[in-house]
Amino acid sequence: MTATGTLSLCFLLTFCTASDASRNAVMVNYPQDLHTVHRGGVFILSEEDLTSRNYSTAQECQAVTSKNASERCTFVTTNDDCQDDSGFLHYLKGAFCFFSPRMLPFAVFLYALWLFYLFLILGVTAEKFFCPNLAAIANVMRLSHNVAGVTFLALGNGAPDVFSAVAAFSAPRSAGLAIGALFGAGVFVTTVVAGGVAMVKPFKAASRPFLRDVIFYMSAVFWTFTILYRGRVTLGESVGYLGLYILYVLTVVLSSWIYRMLRSRGQDLQPDGSESDTSSFSDEGNPPVLNSSIQDPVSDSEYEPLIREPESTFSIFLNSINPIDWKRVRRRTCVCKWFKIIKTPAEFILLLTVPVVDNDKDDRNWKRPLNCLHLITSPLVFILTLKSGKYGVQCIADVFPVWALVMLLGACLAILVFFTTTNEQPPRYHCIFAFIGFLISAMWINAAATEVVSLLRTFGIIFKLSDTILGLTLLAWGNSIGDCFSDITLSRQGYPRMAISACFGGIIFNMLFGIGLGLICQMSLGHTVIELQTDGLLNWILAGALGISLVLSFVLIPLQCFYFHRIYGVFLIIYYVTFLIVAVLTEVGIIYVHHP
Repeated sequence: MTATGTLSLCFLLTFCTASDASRNAVMVNYPQDLHTVHRGGVFILSEEDLTSRNYSTAQECQAVTSKNASERCTFVTTNDDCQDDSGFLHYLKGAFCFFSPRMLPFAVFLYALWLFYLFLILGVTAEKFFCPNLAAIANVMRLSHNVAGVTFLALGNGAPDVFSAVAAFSAPRSAGLAIGALFGAGVFVTTVVAGGVAMVKPFKAASRPFLRDVIFYMSAVFWTFTILYRGRVTLGESVGYLGLYILYVLTVVLSSWIYRMLRSRGQDLQPDGSESDTSSFSDEGNPPVLNSSIQDPVSDSEYEPLIREPESTFSIFLNSINPIDWKRVRRRTCVCKWFKIIKTPAEFILLLTVPVVDNDKDDRNWKRPLNCLHLITSPLVFILTLKSGKYGVQCIADVFPVWALVMLLGACLAILVFFTTTNEQPPRYHCIFAFIGFLISAMWINAAATEVVSLLRTFGIIFKLSDTILGLTLLAWGNSIGDCFSDITLSRQGYPRMAISACFGGIIFNMLFGIGLGLICQMSLGHTVIELQTDGLLNWILAGALGISLVLSFVLIPLQCFYFHRIYGVFLIIYYVTFLIVAVLTEVGIIYVHHP
């Protein structure tokens, strides 16, 4: 566990460093003419200021749509509330300065396409680069399947959700996106995904693992509800999120150990596995796979020649940077072919910049020319994605740029590795490339997640929508749709218990790590208390809907002897549709609370 703790600390530092925008003080984004009082690390706004002007920075920037066409560009350029330095692109300036008012719908259409592609980048990076490297790291550290399942598997599957939450928590004005996304994804997964799994294949769930996951998730939701009600969170409460997840991991490991001990003593257990206490991410003791998607049914060995001829270095390089396997693509449907073509540019760039160590391959995916190139491109990506590239473009002594120095050092290291290794045999230090790939893929995911948050905030300003409604719809759907398809496919293939375990086990990690890590990164400047901005009634509807869905599962499933019927799946989907209608009606003001 020492190695796990060390890597966890490095991971925490990586997250907080990658989300450098989150290091801004809480009040930096507030209007400068507000009078603030600093008391013990707490920033407090006076009542006069709260009543004299709107506390929500996003609503202040939403005034741009009420301006004349000639004033909009100047407004978004000069208004502090419209500034967003966390990403690479300023989408508000693009919408109101480079497009005429008549062309604004076209700009929104382009932004929607870019948002779709960003979600695609998140999925591809997590699936093909982040997860394999995490699997290799887990293998190097010799972790058991249970520990790997609730740590590295959860991190691999929940990376887009966690990074999106950390990026959204980077400023108080976008914290609603994080709350809406995490709670919205929780409602979506526990109703639509779980209901879809039950409708496809009714099954009997493992009793103790199911109850354990639901209880821990209800604890996390109740904790978050309490913090939202108080409107403030302390450093101890933020660390408590991570502590609760560590307790969950220890519970999983301990219960699995007890189960194996009882089984070794020959005690009679249920043949259907209802008393099985294996990891939430495995089914009937099978080891988990660090991949949320269903594997390609076409075997790699089908196309491998019986006798391999040695390839030249140039041929190895060309084959390793080719993201399209034409023999496989030929067998796919027309829709899958087009989808593969759309993903190709992102995969090509990731192949050039992110090393992947795959223990399932004979050579562990050692590609000597490409891995040497990674020693140049990976540090370059790190320095150019850190704080949106602000560090990379700086110059040393106003002469030599930082990115050029990083590239020069990487080139020297690449030459050294190239002339001390061979094409056929990976070096002993090949595992180091897994840690490099983990870090760089994390930087790519963080960069894409930051752009997603900036885009959603832009949509909120243009359409005058709250961050919470955007989080519980677009951001939650975008991060959860992959899990929805993969879990339902798992159920269709005869593994419904594995699918339902992933539904509840994965979102525990996303909420505890997403909120805990995001808050800790924002507190990295030393502020011990953070004031949270909420969207009023909509937040309580969201938290209440998630809490009710969990209570229903906690009560009704045991009453059904832990059997998921099709009718219960239909009920869960109807419940989600009802919640969504209530949330939208609340957002547009039809449902509201009257204050006398």
